Amino acid sequence: MERRVIYFENAGKENTSACLDVVKQAVKDSKYGHIVVATTGGDTGILFSEAFKSSQVNLVVVTHSAGFKEPNAFEMPDDIREKIKTNGAKIYTGTILTHSIETCLASKFGGSYPTLIIAQTLRRFGEGPKVCCEIVMMAADAGLIPENEEVLAVAGTGRGADTVTVIKSAASKRFLDLKVLEVLAKPRV
Repeated sequence: MERRVIYFENAGKENTSACLDVVKQAVKDSKYGHIVVATTGGDTGILFSEAFKSSQVNLVVVTHSAGFKEPNAFEMPDDIREKIKTNGAKIYTGTILTHSIETCLASKFGGSYPTLIIAQTLRRFGEGPKVCCEIVMMAADAGLIPENEEVLAVAGTGRGADTVTVIKSAASKRFLDLKVLEVLAKPRV
């Protein structure tokens, strides 16, 4: 099998539309049934939900948890959330698997904790690939995608999208079954 991989010169949101094109082509070529997309404020979620609103693809948009930036606050405005849902996408808002209680304990007491080590290891491939792994497990944990199936995952560095991967899904409880099968696009930096 041969696949084209796109390496972006820079990380960041300027690669979002190119990532959307990669995903559209992958769905067309390989008939993927599930796409999981990370979004913070909702721009990437809206873009992907509009692109796939009349398709049979199960699109799951994953956001930061409530209180991620500050107590009692959501980063995605309610009107954006509703627009994404109106376009037919599902939204999951929950704790980032590698940014949970262990992050709090590490900040308070120091030391290394397993999920922090996993996060740093995944970051060797880039922020986007790390987030792709996290959001696939989060969506599987919520029952929004099936386990043990190839899904497209889209994430980025900061805002927007700059990474597209094909991942064999697994719930976080079965993290060791999660497999990054392909990288279709990512920053080279």
